[in-house]
Amino acid sequence: MNTLTPAFGFSTVSSIVSEPGASLRLGTLVAERFPGVRRVLVVTDPGFLRTGLAEPPRASLERHGMTVSVYADVLADPPEAVVEAAASFARKQGSELIIGLGGGSSMDVAKLVAVLAAGDQPLAQMYGIGKVGGQRLPLVQVPTTAGTGSEVTNIAIVTTGETTKMGVVSSQLYADLAVLDASLTVGLPPVVTAATGIDAMVHAIEAYTSRHKKNPLSDMLARQALSLLSANIVKACENGHDLDARQAMLLGACLAGQAFSNAPVAAVHALAYPIGGIFHVAHGLSNSLVLPHVLRFNLPAASGHYAELAGIVVPHASGSEEARAQALIVAMQQIAKITGVETSLQQVGIVERDLDRLADDAMLQTRLLGNNPRALTREDVRAIYAAAL
Repeated sequence: MNTLTPAFGFSTVSSIVSEPGASLRLGTLVAERFPGVRRVLVVTDPGFLRTGLAEPPRASLERHGMTVSVYADVLADPPEAVVEAAASFARKQGSELIIGLGGGSSMDVAKLVAVLAAGDQPLAQMYGIGKVGGQRLPLVQVPTTAGTGSEVTNIAIVTTGETTKMGVVSSQLYADLAVLDASLTVGLPPVVTAATGIDAMVHAIEAYTSRHKKNPLSDMLARQALSLLSANIVKACENGHDLDARQAMLLGACLAGQAFSNAPVAAVHALAYPIGGIFHVAHGLSNSLVLPHVLRFNLPAASGHYAELAGIVVPHASGSEEARAQALIVAMQQIAKITGVETSLQQVGIVERDLDRLADDAMLQTRLLGNNPRALTREDVRAIYAAAL
């Protein structure tokens, strides 16, 4: 086979609308795509509900004759109980269509509600890859952060124990429609904008260097995502009302989501998950804390790809392949510093004695570690955490 044109498969959502203000006509978009739907469930979180930004989309749906119920008890890193409660609520309401309105957690719960409410398969049977059986209810995703790309991925992460997480990966989790409206993100604080934006950049970088399933389409999406994100993240943090920058960030996160949904993420995420699970650090920040150290570890295996990405993030970088790859790492560290994101594990309460537990937990993330361009031992993982202290 010609290695320049590898065999690959690519899947994504069937429709995307990217437009500031698009959520104001959510009713029109839903009515056009799903004629006859009358009972809609919006899945969101208490914080977003308090902003009042959920009301205009809800009113738009109601103007088109839809009865709208709202489940607003989603927690960050949603536990199984929240997913089950949301699904039960959807069944009681007779919901015919599910809308995820919020960050990655709300959209992940919406995905699972869409499949749970449509059938009788238990959630516990869905963990893993390709384990979801049957169909789902129609699903619309409306992100309110530019980070996870969950609106276009086929993955939902659930907290299954005090500190453990599991993933549901299935084609049924791809939404029917994703609506990208920057006006829903203007209230995000700069530090949240930064952390979620860096999360999206990690998705693009890891998709571009994934050992498995990396392909020309995912590469193209990852590069375009990095271009949009790197050019706009500081602008969006400095002026949260810059709608152009905000919309570019949303689109960048969406493209990165499409990339990593097909060319999966790797060691950055594997090391980030224990930080979030054990110390309740936000996912984007967890990724950002270990990112430069994982990239340095990967240099012997991925410097060529990192040098290519440096041409996007730091186009003035020059010199050898290794020098340009190093420039990418420095640029990512600078973005964190400029935007005020924490840059060391100690800043989030992690100390030396915690590293063994973190390393043990990270080594359990075999699905992710297997995608990394360079194999890691437990000693490697602990050394990366130590470097991040």
